[in-house]
Amino acid sequence: MPSRHFEKNAILSGIGISRIGRRTGIPGLELTCEAVRAAIADAGLTVADIDGVASLGDTPVPEVAAALGIEAADYKSGFGTAGLLTPVMAACHAVADKQARHVLVYRTVQMIGGSVPANMTGDQPSIGGMDDIPELLAAHAYSAANWLALHCRRHMHLYGTTKEQLGWLAINSRRNAALNPLAVYREPLTMADYLAARPVSSPFGLLDCDVPVDGSIAVVVSAAEYAADCPQPPVAVEAIGGSDGAGGWFHRPDYPKMAATDAAAQMWSRTYLTPADIEIAELYDGFTFLTLAWLEALGLCGDGEAGPFVEGAERIARDGVLPLNTYGGQLSAGRMHGYWVLHEACLQLRGGAGERQVPHRPQVAVVAAGGGPIAGCMLLTC
Repeated sequence: MPSRHFEKNAILSGIGISRIGRRTGIPGLELTCEAVRAAIADAGLTVADIDGVASLGDTPVPEVAAALGIEAADYKSGFGTAGLLTPVMAACHAVADKQARHVLVYRTVQMIGGSVPANMTGDQPSIGGMDDIPELLAAHAYSAANWLALHCRRHMHLYGTTKEQLGWLAINSRRNAALNPLAVYREPLTMADYLAARPVSSPFGLLDCDVPVDGSIAVVVSAAEYAADCPQPPVAVEAIGGSDGAGGWFHRPDYPKMAATDAAAQMWSRTYLTPADIEIAELYDGFTFLTLAWLEALGLCGDGEAGPFVEGAERIARDGVLPLNTYGGQLSAGRMHGYWVLHEACLQLRGGAGERQVPHRPQVAVVAAGGGPIAGCMLLTC
């Protein structure tokens, strides 16, 4: 076990979330300020206490700092490559190294349209590791749905995973979203509804895909010694893992596995806890198959066993052995690029999730974000 685990010197002291909706027309800076002010207040801090800021590259940090009226360091890296969760891990690194005491991290998204970015088919690399995609293939793929559909089809061929098993993930998410007032889709969903949804990229239909929204989520990462003064139950960071996925989208010898496998292995190498200790899982579901992939990568079930594990949505229900995506996930609540999973894990560990709180307050949670060649995961305790 490595001798230095800087993440154990960090806590998540505050969380905040803005209004969430589709095509709201609300400026990104306004949504960001709603979330970050809420997170700062939740942490029992003032704006003046924030001495670091990190983001995924949405609303520019200088604009947010100016709106808050503060000067703060901009942390952009710190722990390898962990994709969507890199800013959170960079913040953990900053407070552990005493570069900062309280780092504000936020992610803001807004619904956008348009065609394939020019750099997806040219010589310039694009976000998500797509620089390894052959030109001919890229010319006929317009969405990550195309890439992940190939992974899913291979998984189905190897292990007998079924379309209906994917559907149970969508149904479970919608059932949980019904208890979340911020979720954009809350009406009941049946298997018949799921199977009847229009095709997107076989085997994916519309209800296998996450829901674009406008919104912002923020978290305050503080030095561990602040735990005694934190007004909310502090959430400890037990272990982290990240990977940029050697082999890219499809050059891995263990295909259809993805970077999630490497990120999870790194996370488990940094703790004495095991998959058996996890009591709640908030896992990325940009597409239903990604959740199956994370369940297997994290060792919550064996290779090829994720389909049967989620079938019937009993094990993954809020009162099941492994409550999963209790806020409704990106499939029903809305796509916040892995930050709503972090927000929800903190609420559940604190015992503050309201109607959707799992029956027995969990003590250990795992959050995971990303797919394909980028991935990050965190083990949290309270």
